[in-house]
Amino acid sequence: MKPGWRPTPLVLGSAGVHAAALVALALAPGQWPWIAGAVFANHVGLATASMTPRSRLLGPNLSRLPAEAAARGEVALTLDDGPDPEVTPRVLDLLDRHGARATFFCIGRRAAACPEIVAETVRRGHRVENHTWSHPNSFACYPPGAMRREMLRAQEVLERTAGTAPRWFRAPAGMRNLFLDPLLHTAGLALVSWTRRGFDTVSREPALVARRLLRGLAAGDVLLLHDGSALRGGGNPPVLEVLPRVLDALAERGLRAVPFEGPSPL
Repeated sequence: MKPGWRPTPLVLGSAGVHAAALVALALAPGQWPWIAGAVFANHVGLATASMTPRSRLLGPNLSRLPAEAAARGEVALTLDDGPDPEVTPRVLDLLDRHGARATFFCIGRRAAACPEIVAETVRRGHRVENHTWSHPNSFACYPPGAMRREMLRAQEVLERTAGTAPRWFRAPAGMRNLFLDPLLHTAGLALVSWTRRGFDTVSREPALVARRLLRGLAAGDVLLLHDGSALRGGGNPPVLEVLPRVLDALAERGLRAVPFEGPSPL
């Protein structure tokens, strides 16, 4: 563990609850229903924090750009789950036409299959960041060793294909557990979530996805779309129709799409 990592009050409190439960069980085993209830309530709290993508109860979680970026009228555009050999090149062309830059949170095994797309993404001025090796839906239930393997395997292939080691990490669906924060700290990564998302992996209506992203939009926001995930039940990702609407709206509001940036992870 690198120096400087500190558990959050919730994590510290959870450790205290479990330690107190063991002592109480040894001293008063007949009170086990109450003891079990306290431990269960603690786990409910941990689970709630784990399933809340923007929660900071388990550790630092960046969901907005720094104040100075917001003052410049910048909005971070982030795209998850690529690279996709069909969709990502078209997204790159759309971004070029609008003079926009973005951060691509890439799945490691997809990057390994499309290294040329990763390299082209960086060449065009975008950032490539860590979104695990295989995007497991059960990532939030993983033990530390499995989480570490998912994170570091992706880190290795993304550094090789992009030419620069990722600094930012996004958990699958934004869900994680209390083990992730110390692992990120050790790897020199920081967790990034979002301010608003379009739910473009479940919606077939580009206009609706765009409205979700643009309603209440403000400088400093972090937007989430997907360039590598088809709609559930089939169909093409709507990002190709949503992205021009969003970029045009940003320009009308005097805002500019940029890659995510934040304080140093270390």
